[in-house]
Amino acid sequence: MRKKTLDKLSRRERQIMNVIYQNGKATVAEVLEQLPDPPSYSAIRALMRILEEKGFLKHKTDGPRYLYYPTITVKKAKQSALKHVMQTFFDDSTESVVAALLDISASDLTEEDYQRLTRLIENARKEGR
Repeated sequence: MRKKTLDKLSRRERQIMNVIYQNGKATVAEVLEQLPDPPSYSAIRALMRILEEKGFLKHKTDGPRYLYYPTITVKKAKQSALKHVMQTFFDDSTESVVAALLDISASDLTEEDYQRLTRLIENARKEGR
């Protein structure tokens, strides 16, 4: 079975998935309410059916409506998105990504943040990642 990755989705499909992840589950109407510049109800319903066919969503019947929920955990979705960014913009280099993040947020990091990052790096080194 081919690995499902969110980077293969259209902009609108990603927006729908973002709403689903934020809510944990949602109906078509709930997604429609939360999308920027939304298309019609039937267009959202069709996109959610496509996302279900692609394996990103499943649904349960909730009275007369469908309640959609993600098939990929938020953690897996984040990892997939970050992997895509790493490959696209950072030549698949973890070091380059971390350096860019530190450069962007250096003024916002507290001493506790630096200590936590140091612990995470030390733990990753021990685990041999």
